[in-house]
Amino acid sequence: MIVFKKILGPIWKIWFFIWFVIPFLILFPFFYLFLVTKQFKIVFFLKRVWSAFISYPSFLFPIVKYSNKKYKQQQPCIYVANHTSYLDIVFSTFYIQHTAVYLGKAELLKIPLFNQFFKYLDIPVNRKSITDAHKSLQECANKLKQGLSVVIFPEGTISENGKLKNFKNGAFRLAIDMQVPIVPVVNLNNWLFLQNGGFFKSNGSPGIPRIIIGDEISTKGLTNQDADLIKEKIYNFTLHELNRYHGTNS
Repeated sequence: MIVFKKILGPIWKIWFFIWFVIPFLILFPFFYLFLVTKQFKIVFFLKRVWSAFISYPSFLFPIVKYSNKKYKQQQPCIYVANHTSYLDIVFSTFYIQHTAVYLGKAELLKIPLFNQFFKYLDIPVNRKSITDAHKSLQECANKLKQGLSVVIFPEGTISENGKLKNFKNGAFRLAIDMQVPIVPVVNLNNWLFLQNGGFFKSNGSPGIPRIIIGDEISTKGLTNQDADLIKEKIYNFTLHELNRYHGTNS
């Protein structure tokens, strides 16, 4: 296991990076065309195609299960997921049933070509600035008004070891303000396959990532006084699923 992590892990990461970049470069002219013309449904379909080209050739075969039974996700809604790896974003297209936008860190605007998503569709956020964070949530509200769902990682940053961090309030207050449902998502083990950290120190391997979709939570009739209760409910659900999968009690 240690040999794989130190030697084969970096080789696999290079292979993964190749399958991340090449399909993106092939698809980019189409991404750009449909972003500029605001054909966002097609853009998200292309994201699904891109995710498949990243995952399967990299020998990553995600399994998505529902905590109870599968249901039709309402549109628009807010997807709230724990954040353990960049794979969380890649695999999100496997369970999102309709067009969605992502709230992501502003640093992504510095990446050539990829930044076009955040110029035309997705929403950058500077979490170090309260003012900028508020503006980003307002932009999320505008997207919801347009019928687009929003994907938010309420921890704000990636957990390098898969342990759950505290949730920020923004996603839950936004859902209540807009009276849209919340879909809880638990990324159980993505960090075991692509871990945030040093290239030679962090995990990198093929495998079977597992994702749990919780029951949809309605916000109809709720007020901002209920935000903490909703946040706590989703946090506890996420923690319970993580503990159950990893066999821990904390």
